[in-house]
Amino acid sequence: MALVGDSYEYYDRRFHDLTVPIAEVEELYDGCRWAEGPVWFNDHSSLVWSDIPNRRLLRWIEGEGVSVFRAESNFTNGNTRDREGRLVSCEHGGRRVVRTEADGSISVIADSYNGKRLNSPNDVVVKSDGTVWFTDPNYGIMSDYEGYQSDMEQDGCYVFCARPESGEINIVADDFVKPNGLAFSEDEKILYIADSGRSHDPDGPHHIRALDVSADNNLSNSRVFCEVDPGVPDGFRVDIHGNVWTSCGDGVICFAKDGTALGKIKIPQMVANLTFGGPRRNRLFITANKSLYAVYVATTGVQEP
Repeated sequence: MALVGDSYEYYDRRFHDLTVPIAEVEELYDGCRWAEGPVWFNDHSSLVWSDIPNRRLLRWIEGEGVSVFRAESNFTNGNTRDREGRLVSCEHGGRRVVRTEADGSISVIADSYNGKRLNSPNDVVVKSDGTVWFTDPNYGIMSDYEGYQSDMEQDGCYVFCARPESGEINIVADDFVKPNGLAFSEDEKILYIADSGRSHDPDGPHHIRALDVSADNNLSNSRVFCEVDPGVPDGFRVDIHGNVWTSCGDGVICFAKDGTALGKIKIPQMVANLTFGGPRRNRLFITANKSLYAVYVATTGVQEP
């Protein structure tokens, strides 16, 4: 385990209350090609994440280290858990969102819309009513590195809401260039969605939007919550105070619920995603190019299954 010194940049005094200055960033593992999609299993005291180009899921357990959780992941990217604690994953290779059942079998939640294959589902969250919300940019079909190069069948890159029990799937946002990470506020009245369009267009969007969520799961009042620079927003999480912790080109930036940039945790690699974990959800696990990092913070992540 390696420690990364000089880990913090403070832009606002509020960030001092959210960090533990004596807690250095720790590198827990460094054998990935592109680490993504971390998800915490509190009932197993473990973290599972994706190593997309190596087509595997890895698992870290405190005191035991890292092992292979799934040797053939079909280029899995984003992961989360549903309200029954089952793993829900976005497969670039299969161009689908799947659920791992208790017996280890795989169920398909969504793989098409209007009779056409999805692009390459990227990130996913599950609402308390059991609906599965996911983004569908085309990153996984742009080359053979993170999936299988192929043409888009959809007319654009959309955000979807799926109802696993009925099989229904609907577009809930259709005006993103490359929709990426997404997360609900603690009361589920706001859905935050990243647009990482600048990844392949220097003039493309690099922001997180906030959208109001209605009781019948429609989205409205889309507005830019924050601009991320350098880099683009990819994966992010929300803490219990409404702060948004998001990846950027050189670390993790924390934005207050009013969109003010509070400070940064610096990481020596390009950060892809992050999640809160540990028994008290006060440890930030960060996936970057080839490594898994972790750092203790002075706040708590929104409760996930």
